[in-house]
Amino acid sequence: MGPKATKSGNKKKKNTKAENLKLLQEEEERRQKEEEEARVKREKEEMERLEMERIEKEKWQQLEVKDLERKNEELEELFLLERCFPEAEKLKREDRLLSQWVHYIQCDGSPDPSIAQEINTFISLWKEETNENFEEVIAKSKLVLHLINKLKLILLETSPYDLQDKNIAQYQGSILELQELLHLKFNIATEVLLRQASTLADLDTGNMEKVIQDENVTLYVWANLKKNPRHRNVRCSEIQTAFEIPRILATSDIALRLLHTHYDHVTPLHPVPTLFQLPTSTESDSVKDKANDVPGAISKWFREEYKQPESVRNSVQEEEIKVEDQGNTEIRMDSVQEESEDTKYKLEMKLLSEIVSAAQLLLLENVPERMYFFEENEVDIFQFTSLGGVYHLDILELPPQCKPVKGWMIMEILKEGLQKYVYPPAATEDFESENAFPPIDVMLQVQKNVIFFENPMIARWDAEGKHWKTDGISNVSYKSEEGLITFSLETFGPITLIQDTHINMPYQSWELRPLDGNQVLLTVTTVFTEIQIRIKGDLCMLASIKVNEKKHYSTLEGKWMTLISFIIALKEAGLNIFPTGHSHFYVVTNCKVSENLTNEEPIQNPNWTLLMFNGDRAQRLKIDEYSEAFSEAVKEETEFHSTVYHMVKDFASEGAMEKIRSSDCRFIDSVCHMLLSIRLLSYS
Repeated sequence: MGPKATKSGNKKKKNTKAENLKLLQEEEERRQKEEEEARVKREKEEMERLEMERIEKEKWQQLEVKDLERKNEELEELFLLERCFPEAEKLKREDRLLSQWVHYIQCDGSPDPSIAQEINTFISLWKEETNENFEEVIAKSKLVLHLINKLKLILLETSPYDLQDKNIAQYQGSILELQELLHLKFNIATEVLLRQASTLADLDTGNMEKVIQDENVTLYVWANLKKNPRHRNVRCSEIQTAFEIPRILATSDIALRLLHTHYDHVTPLHPVPTLFQLPTSTESDSVKDKANDVPGAISKWFREEYKQPESVRNSVQEEEIKVEDQGNTEIRMDSVQEESEDTKYKLEMKLLSEIVSAAQLLLLENVPERMYFFEENEVDIFQFTSLGGVYHLDILELPPQCKPVKGWMIMEILKEGLQKYVYPPAATEDFESENAFPPIDVMLQVQKNVIFFENPMIARWDAEGKHWKTDGISNVSYKSEEGLITFSLETFGPITLIQDTHINMPYQSWELRPLDGNQVLLTVTTVFTEIQIRIKGDLCMLASIKVNEKKHYSTLEGKWMTLISFIIALKEAGLNIFPTGHSHFYVVTNCKVSENLTNEEPIQNPNWTLLMFNGDRAQRLKIDEYSEAFSEAVKEETEFHSTVYHMVKDFASEGAMEKIRSSDCRFIDSVCHMLLSIRLLSYS
């Protein structure tokens, strides 16, 4: 067999050394060319970047120069616009004086709670009235609650710079006296009712059951006259209340009382800032001094301003004597008087402006550090709010019953008055069973006008520590549709339902929409609710409310109220969107803030206008809502301004600006106060 044929086609031809060198040289040249092209490109890009920075810097400098040139003009215009705040404050003070005068001339017999002599006389006279029944006390309680609310409004509506320490102590002292006296009257009326329990006994059960209620108070009293050990379930279908009592109570001379006050007179009053508690800067001290006596400051200024040397006054008198034309003298005197009145008005407005500005800053002030430390199971009053009033649950000793004797009713009246039955007793050694004093099962109806966005928690009042606590309560169950809450309670006493104060914070979005005739519609959307507030002049109204995107009816809808009264009413209804100085400890706020500045109808995908204001300059930003990174770059064809007002002025319609200029001072003050109270920019 011959030799095998070689497959020359499968063999690769090896490059020569010269060819390899040539390939390496070409590759090196290509690499150098690419590097050169990349270098040239980088240099070009760097030059373009530097050129853009130079242009931006020049543009920025030009905008700064232009802004600086008109800064004084814009600030003067802003000052004229801000005159509405001292004017509104002046009108508020005049309204308060007018209200006092109207009350004085009415002579309706009700006291002015701000006058110590009148309110003390009212309290003393009511203390002397004895043996009032529950209907009479409830009728009188309406006036008492009105006086308490009036005093609270005085403390809240009056600027802290206008409140003296003695006035605060007087008003708060009167509030506490009225609250204590009202509760004492309820206890006395309960005793009067229980003395007649045997005459009011039910024919079927042999026990007494009584329900009395109005818009502020609900009373339920059950007297155990038969002491039937099998009758342990006490239920009242009229007010959806029930108790499951142990055997020892079912066989005792006791009465159960539920006194549901739709208000809270148990929680201690919140402290009112006094002049000594306000910021201690030189500027604030000056404001405090001026606030103490605005008329006195004006009078002092006039004495100094128009003070003249003796020689000048004499020369003026001699010249006036020589004047023959009496008419010219009268014109001159009228002119001086008009000038004096105008100067006096300007000074008063200046002083009021400083007071109002300082008071507005207080609404935004945060407590720098936690000043209160709470015990175990103690309710943090800055984190939780009592809602739906207070349920006073009491086990009472049944007083001696009245007895008919020969046409007379003989009644034994105990000197110590109404006594509470101690349950469980302090000493339980005499009782064989360890479960002789089990917790008492309670079912209560939640107040319908209050909204709970989550299951409410229950707190009991610790009379010794003077605070709410959550221990001693178990087996809590809440039926939101029926508005019923059941639980087991170890010891009877005042209880309340609490909800997280900041449950609606931070806000998801908000919108402020102008309406016709000094009106706006403010919409605040949170995780659970959408609240629409209508502001008209110096009044506010709840326009509508949605809970979990469903329309919810509230008794507050359609009711016009003053701003402070409206804020209080929303808080009491569970619609708290008003942060306090402690709220920043409990709420994590968003860093990004945006405003939709449009007068158009709401649209599905709005174009957001992002503005930035650093306290010294306002500018319209180039970035939009969806930009990944923040940039201070200015939007094309826009400029710097000293205020947000002038920034918006650049792109707002003339009709919108005319609305701003022609708005009533009280309306502007109310909108400003509402925005500062809700703190939309900080808690959105």
